[in-house]
Amino acid sequence: MKKSNGHYILVTPIKNEEKNLPNLIQSVAEQTIKPVLWVIVDDGSTDKSPEIIEESKEKYAWIQSIRLREGVRDSWYHLADVLKRGFDFCFEYCINNRIDFDYLGTVDGDVILEDLYYEKLFKKFEENPELGIASGRTWILDGNKKIYMKDYFPGGVKLCRRNCFEDCEGIPLSYSWDSVLNTKAKLKGWDVSRFDDIRQFSVRFGASAEGLWKGYEEHGKSAYYLGFNFIHALAKGLKVSFEKPYYIGIAYLYGYFESLMLRKRQIDDKEIRDYYRYTRTKEIMQFYFNKSKKFCRR
Repeated sequence: MKKSNGHYILVTPIKNEEKNLPNLIQSVAEQTIKPVLWVIVDDGSTDKSPEIIEESKEKYAWIQSIRLREGVRDSWYHLADVLKRGFDFCFEYCINNRIDFDYLGTVDGDVILEDLYYEKLFKKFEENPELGIASGRTWILDGNKKIYMKDYFPGGVKLCRRNCFEDCEGIPLSYSWDSVLNTKAKLKGWDVSRFDDIRQFSVRFGASAEGLWKGYEEHGKSAYYLGFNFIHALAKGLKVSFEKPYYIGIAYLYGYFESLMLRKRQIDDKEIRDYYRYTRTKEIMQFYFNKSKKFCRR
């Protein structure tokens, strides 16, 4: 494997993020290792986001943007299409401008990154040649408090090795594209990890722009779409019910069982469905079994 050049490109999908976009731009600009290209995809904003993007492009030559027509907000399937357009633009722009890169990343419009975020991620990739996708741990900023978010897989601020990205055939046009991409990478033999010592801060208190209930309801729908079996979904919903605010577990279960009763469409990829229906459940059971063994040895 050739030595990495440490160059990376980013894509950020945004819609009406005038309050959060300036802080995001500042946090990316202050990275110790900056992207060679950052494409902000404006999905039809009606606030001052377009003006903020244009100002940032004048200030930083490595920021570019594309603007889509105003569409219905859908943080799941539609988001995959928006991201794919962003990466298609990136690849074409890099070819035309002879820009080389070894990593690709997504970054949400409502986050702030620690200054060493990408430098730390690069060290993880260098230490493990099999690492395909990685991210830091998410903290939610609630006023002056930092709330620990229990995410288990690389989320909205992830970095992907280019070989892995191409091996997985890019952004999947799918509901829950990020979970599908992570799973494809694992099934193809790549490591997928989240590192607790690398921090990203979300300024939006909720699982989606519409709030916690809607966000966890969508997570439940996503679980059904991916092929979670009944026991797995029920166990996860009950587990989340013990976390504040307690109603998020109900929202998750509502999303899952509504989809189940209506027999909504599930992902066409049988390999992905089988992973979540069988393999993922076994992985979780093994994780808690190993954890209990360590606890008993104390």
